[in-house]
Amino acid sequence: MCLGIPGQVVKITDRTRNLALVDVSGVQREVNMDCIVEDYHPLNACVGDWVLVHVGFAMSRISEDEANATLKVLTELGEVQSEVDAMRQSGQANVKL
Repeated sequence: MCLGIPGQVVKITDRTRNLALVDVSGVQREVNMDCIVEDYHPLNACVGDWVLVHVGFAMSRISEDEANATLKVLTELGEVQSEVDAMRQSGQANVKL
């Protein structure tokens, strides 16, 4: 199953490659922003945005309400923890202390 997990863009990490640090349930991971950067919404404007993250890419922007509702449902289904654990184990995550 493919699963997009909501996360919030914390900061831009590489403007050349359109990478940003995204916080997903307390785990921060570098994510490619190519799919959501637009002329009317450039990379710099993405800080603070809520996005759906799938396999290292921000696939779409969503509202904070939608992000919270999605996280609640996924938590209830037990899906979030396994995805967060997989991110932690991937060696690409920077866990907040």
